[in-house]
Amino acid sequence: MARIEVKSEVSGKVWKIEAETGASLDTDDPILIIESMKMEIPVGAPRPCRLVEIRVQEEEAVAEGQVVAIVEA
Repeated sequence: MARIEVKSEVSGKVWKIEAETGASLDTDDPILIIESMKMEIPVGAPRPCRLVEIRVQEEEAVAEGQVVAIVEA
């Protein structure tokens, strides 16, 4: 199985974590939501996969391009 890094597309703050480690996800299922400039931007699964690790916590600041999760496809 290939491990894939899921990266934030924007800078902001982790508003809510939507998925739990070990969860099976389909393409675009939300892993977490980032708040940036008063907008909520979902970070979704890149393809059908299993969530291996979440590397951030709620309320944590994230930078554009930062790895926020690892999935196995």
